[in-house]
Amino acid sequence: MQLKRENFKMVGKLGVIVLGMFAFGYALVPIYKAICEVTGINILALADRQIPGATPNLPANTQVDRTRTITVEFDANARGPWHFKPARNTLEVHPGELTTVMYEFQNTQNRTMSAQAIPSYAPAQAAAHFNKLECFCFNQYTLAPGEKKQWPVAFVIDPKLPKDVNTITLSYTFFEVGGKTPAVPGTSNASSAAVLPGQQAGV
Repeated sequence: MQLKRENFKMVGKLGVIVLGMFAFGYALVPIYKAICEVTGINILALADRQIPGATPNLPANTQVDRTRTITVEFDANARGPWHFKPARNTLEVHPGELTTVMYEFQNTQNRTMSAQAIPSYAPAQAAAHFNKLECFCFNQYTLAPGEKKQWPVAFVIDPKLPKDVNTITLSYTFFEVGGKTPAVPGTSNASSAAVLPGQQAGV
């Protein structure tokens, strides 16, 4: 009889332990969320709040100067019988903001053509603050007769751009490789703008 009572007590203790473990496991997720939110490591909490299929809420780029707006004008000059133009003529951007603009090309000749672009900036002082992360001007391209292409220019304007500069004109001259290299627009010294075939332009 005594043994039976001891067995009942043991079963009761085991039951309490099982219930305690279950309660701890159930409360673990909210406890973890609370700790993450307090410490700032709130990946789980953010993931739980996102709507399925929605774009994650990424932290904002604190380097973007949203108190200032720069007007960027896009210009295109073609030295030869082909079409070359920006998809947009102007764009309003904030310093520090990553921006991408597409340029459209078409070889209207009945022969294959290799070409490259030379960039220039106005005012000239903006060149040191106009940082291109990706640009078709870094390479030469070959287009078949009648072929159309679109290439991007991804850039960031340095927040250190002088305060008196509110408009920047980015101009490209597109020329055939192997032909006479044109001068950079806005300069009179053509030799300083020369780009030999195989070299990169648009640093």
